[in-house]
Amino acid sequence: MMPTPTVALSTHKSHVRTTPYRSLEELCGGDPQMQELITRGKLLIDRGIPILILGETGTGKEFLSRALHAFSARRNGNLVAVNCASIPESLAESELFGYCKGAFSGALPGGMKGKIQQADGGTLFLDEIGDMPFSLQTRLLRVLSEREVMPLGAPHPVSVDVHLICATHQDLKTLVAQGTFREDLYYRIAGGVLRLPTLRARADKYQLIMQMIADELSLIQAPDQILAPAALQHMLAYPWPGNLRQMHAVVRYCCAVMNGTRIEVSDLPEDLMQFQVESSPVENVRRITALPIFPRQSHSSTPSRDERSRVIDALNGSRWNISAASRQLGMCRASLYRKLRELDIPHLRDQAMPAYAS
Repeated sequence: MMPTPTVALSTHKSHVRTTPYRSLEELCGGDPQMQELITRGKLLIDRGIPILILGETGTGKEFLSRALHAFSARRNGNLVAVNCASIPESLAESELFGYCKGAFSGALPGGMKGKIQQADGGTLFLDEIGDMPFSLQTRLLRVLSEREVMPLGAPHPVSVDVHLICATHQDLKTLVAQGTFREDLYYRIAGGVLRLPTLRARADKYQLIMQMIADELSLIQAPDQILAPAALQHMLAYPWPGNLRQMHAVVRYCCAVMNGTRIEVSDLPEDLMQFQVESSPVENVRRITALPIFPRQSHSSTPSRDERSRVIDALNGSRWNISAASRQLGMCRASLYRKLRELDIPHLRDQAMPAYAS
């Protein structure tokens, strides 16, 4: 597998730093809602359409924004992330729009580029856009309509070219009705709406748990052997009010405190341990076709003969129909095409069938 890519983020929740992310294929998961959402996101990202990501806290809105940026034609530009809820209102204007030398007392001698200018040529991610002060909403609307920004103290505006992705857990239409969010800004940023499903509504919780265990313990195979059936029942039945963020924290905790090589019910956090689980056979869970586990970065690994045979068998069994083979292997089409390149298997049926026919 290729090394995990990185993306530049901005200071304040917005200083420029390097953070790993998952690709859209990995975020796609085994849930039909997520698969449809990712497909729509791919169609939108390079059309110049602002994207609004909706979802409860912890559903992965920022992870999705990073993956969309990495998939886009702007991937070589900066992704500048700003949490609108965390910037003090008194500093928000200078943080977003920047300022020139001598704009106000205490300003940096050389001035400062705002987050919007820092994202020029890349992507601007405005998290918790529903918490943006009303006064700044007007200025942001002008930036989006005129494609230019006016730093504090500047004699003239500066042209900017950014793709905008916004996210919020709030109902913006309700905020519009209450008069705390501009209606014209709402229609400007909601060009394409992607609504992330809650974790309790996702059909691939088993695969997500296994993937998180594999990531945390740097496993490539058999993460299901790490989790005792009773502990698995608790984790599948729990409603996960904190969504993916909470699940990730729980898996990290369990992997840290487990005694030996298996996570038992006693290793779960108190909330999960005390959760009442209706008795149901865990064997049903094991019948779920698990998604492929994406191992952590590995430069020296080479594909095994078993993996090559498994892929070829799936292709032969589906008469080299890529869509059918990808479903059988538990991966999306893009991942299968990438796997074919890694294993040096031609994907054209007329070339490959004579060489690999059983």
